[in-house]
Order: sequence, then structure tokens, then C-alpha cells
Amino acid sequence: MPRALLARYAARIERPDLRLSPNEILTPARIKIELLSGLTVALALVPEAVAFAFVAGVHPLVGLYAAFMVGLITAVIGGRPGMISGATGALAVVMVALVAQHGVEYLFATVVLMGLLQIFAGIMHWGKFIRLVPHPVMLGFVNGLAIVIFLAQMTQFKQPGNPDAWLTGMQLYTMLGLVGLTMLIIWGLPKITNIIPAPLAGIGIVAGLVIAFGINVPTVGDMASIKGGLPSFHWMFGEGEGLYGTMLAPFTLETLWIILPYAVILAAIGLIESLLTLNLVGEITGQRGGASQECIAQGASNVVTGFFGGMGGCAMIGQSMINVKSGGRTRIAGIAAAVFLLLFIVAASSWIEMIPLAALVGVMFMVVIGTFAWNSLTILRRVPRIDAFVILLVTAVTVYEDLAVAVVVGVIVSALAYAWNAAARIHAVTRDEEGAKVYDVEGPLFFGSADGFIELFDVKNDPELVVIEFARSRVVDQSALQAIEAVAAKYEAAGKKVQLRHLSRDCHDLLTKAGHLMVDSDDDPDYEIAADYSVKTGILGGH
Repeated sequence: MPRALLARYAARIERPDLRLSPNEILTPARIKIELLSGLTVALALVPEAVAFAFVAGVHPLVGLYAAFMVGLITAVIGGRPGMISGATGALAVVMVALVAQHGVEYLFATVVLMGLLQIFAGIMHWGKFIRLVPHPVMLGFVNGLAIVIFLAQMTQFKQPGNPDAWLTGMQLYTMLGLVGLTMLIIWGLPKITNIIPAPLAGIGIVAGLVIAFGINVPTVGDMASIKGGLPSFHWMFGEGEGLYGTMLAPFTLETLWIILPYAVILAAIGLIESLLTLNLVGEITGQRGGASQECIAQGASNVVTGFFGGMGGCAMIGQSMINVKSGGRTRIAGIAAAVFLLLFIVAASSWIEMIPLAALVGVMFMVVIGTFAWNSLTILRRVPRIDAFVILLVTAVTVYEDLAVAVVVGVIVSALAYAWNAAARIHAVTRDEEGAKVYDVEGPLFFGSADGFIELFDVKNDPELVVIEFARSRVVDQSALQAIEAVAAKYEAAGKKVQLRHLSRDCHDLLTKAGHLMVDSDDDPDYEIAADYSVKTGILGGH
């Protein structure tokens, strides 16, 4: 028996598609596009990883190592080529409390546990539940993240070393001018040539102007030094001092109870953001991808990252949009981005630290413009009010809380709205038929419409035989069974009889399992013919 169960489970496991280029022919021109796109993404990853490390309260290298390892592993075995993963702000805001109270070693342990939970979710195929996210929630998610990306860039307009003071005077005007120039290059260059990705050209040209003329604006080096060595294996448990001057975490059950709540929250946020980004990239590129494979890839990357001193991560919609807009369509772009990022850390930190933040802010501002679903502003008055409300609600919650909460709230509100609308559809048309009164029920019978269903019947004035016609209805759940039994019990108490007719196959099976159907000798017990069934009462213990 266990062997049969394992065999059935193994048959469900799909072989992952790990080809470098599932949908593109790898020509020299294609490889060039992928490499340049990866370089552009790597340049954009640097300030983001450093900024998110600051948010989480850890050393910049913890964010940079995470961006490298998560980006590399998910690019190699992820569910959809073209996606970029790394250290993200959505996870950083959850990590900050853990780091502040217990230290970075507890964070590394949490990231490992987070990865194991994500792998388990992938093995169980829980990624398919992302299909339950309605389109209004997707629009709200996209708009909310666009606003979050925009707001995250505001920190680059503060004075280096003084996060409470904003740039002023000529330095501010110069910064704004360079941001505008970068955006202009990204907008105009594709109209002239596509030899190199426009974001890369914008960064290169603006950086060249700043370095050549010695323009005084904040640079990557003003945020923090990104110089470091290769990430090495690190065991976060034990006694004594760990990385970055903090104490190692004890390998005890108490440590597990400390990190478990954070790991669950981080795993949920990481998978939700990754799977929604997977769908978004799929819509843009027209590619299919495996949600379960992406869950496993995210989990594996976080397990490795935790053991190599990284803060963990998930898919990044901003960098994914940069990659897609730059032409990246294969795994090569994501792999190249990770490799370039590592080269920046170990060999080219002095050059990268000279890049002005204005150029990178300009790139991210163009990402915001391209990410925000501007059509959602025009359709708010055309779609149902509840859908418009969900779009605005998810957008607001994403900005003010976090993505996971926003998606859960949006799905719940959408589900409740659907249940309300479906419940309002239940009604019945009555007609007489050979001494019986027939109720033609229309609309689904479930928990939301159960009370309305019971109110449809006139027990006092109905004849001795009542037929409930289910040809245009469906019996869905236990509340529906309870409602049918309650109606039958009322007629039984009045000395009258109820029969059910034209049950669909699923409704018939549900009522049979509950024990409600009374099958006469002339009826086919396998429900091969249409038959009228009497109802047994007293089964669910309530009227």
C-alpha cells in the first residue's frame, strides 16, 4: 500500500524544464542581449540590496550576498526564465524586528527555515493556489508595488551619512537633472537603436558625465562600500561570536520557537510576491512557467543563502521588469546578473561605487512608469464597484502594510463579494404537475444562499407532494445539505412529502454520501436514469 501511494505521488511530479532557453534560439545576437540585460540588472541590484540591508539592520554584504545567491539559484532552476530574484524590501521590513532583538545569526537560521517551508510548499503543489487571486487583486498588487518602488527611491535624495536631511540647493537640482537625463535616454534611445539596452546606456552615459566633469552628486560608494570576498559557508549555531560581531544562535528548541513565526511570514510573503511576479512576467513575455518549480527554487535559494551569510530574498518585480524591458528572455540574463554582481563585490567595487545614484534612480523611475497599470485608472468607473474597491484596497494595503496582507485581504474581499452575489441569485419558479407542486430552483445552493433557499417554500399552503427541481441549481456544501434537510423536515412535520429531481452527478454523490437520498427499487442506484428521490431527515441533527 505505501509503495502504491508513493508511485501515485511520483506520477504527479512533473519533470522541471531547466533548459537555458526554452523558447528562444541561442544565437550570438540573443546571447549578447541576454548578457547586456544581465549587466543592467546587476547595476540596478547594487543600491537596492544595500538599501534593503540597511532596512533590515544588517551589514550591506548580507544583502549583496543574498542578491547574488538567490538570483543565481532561481535563475538556474526557477519556474520562469526572465525573472530576477534577490533581497527585497517586503522581506526586509519583517526581518528588522528579529535582527534588532536577537541578532543576525538568528536571521540566517530563519532564512534557512523559510527556505525549507517554501520547498515543502512546492513539493505539495501549493503554488497552484495563486490561480485563486482575482485580476483586480493583481492590478492592485502591480500598482502598490510600483508606488513602493517609487517611494523607496526617495531615500536616494537624502544627504550621504545623514538620513534625516534632504539634498538642497544646487546638489538637489543637479540630482534631479541627472535623473531626468537618464529617463530621457531610456525613453529616446530605443527610437534610434537597440544595440544596447536603454537602461544600461542611461547608466553609462550619466556615469561618464559625472566622472568626467567631477559633478558633486551622491554615488553608490556614499551609501556603503560594496567591497568583499567570496561568500563562504557559515554555521549559525553554537557558542561564541559569529559574523559581524554578533553572538551565534544556540541550537535549541527555544531558538526554533523564536524563528518559526518569522520564517512562516517570510515564506508566505516571498512565495506570494514570487508567484505574482511569475504571472506578471508570463503575461508580458507570453511564456508559461511552473508555480511549484518556482516555489522549490525560491526555497532552495534561501536555504543556501542562509548557510552562506545572506538575508534571503524572493522575486523582484522592479528588476524583473528591467530585464524583460531590456530583452532578457532566457535563464542566461538572470545568471549573468548574479555573476556580474559577484564580480562587482570581489573585483570592481571601486568602479561601481563611482556610479551616481541619480542614474540608478532614473532607471527605477522608468520601471515605476512601466509597472504601474495606468489603464486601471480609466477602468475604475467601468468595472463593478466591488472590483474597483478591491483594486484601490490592495494598492493601499500594499503601500502601508505589506504584500502578503494586501493579497490576502483582496482575495477575502473578492470571495465575500462573490458569495454575496451568488447568494442573491437563489430563487425559484413554481408550477403545478399532476397533483404536485414543482419548485424550479435557480442559482447555487451553498452557505450564503441556504437561508434564502429555505424561505422559498410555502409549507402551509403546498399540496401533499412537493418536487424540488435542481436542473438549474447545484448543491455545494454542508450548509446546503442542512437546508435541504430543514425543508424536508418542515414538510414531514406537516404530513407532506418532498422529492428531489434532476440532480447533477456531483450533487447526487454529495447527497448520497450524506445519506439523504432514499432510492426506491425502480431507481438505478448508480444514477444512470433521471429519478425523483425522497429525502431522509434527522441525519445532520438539525432543522
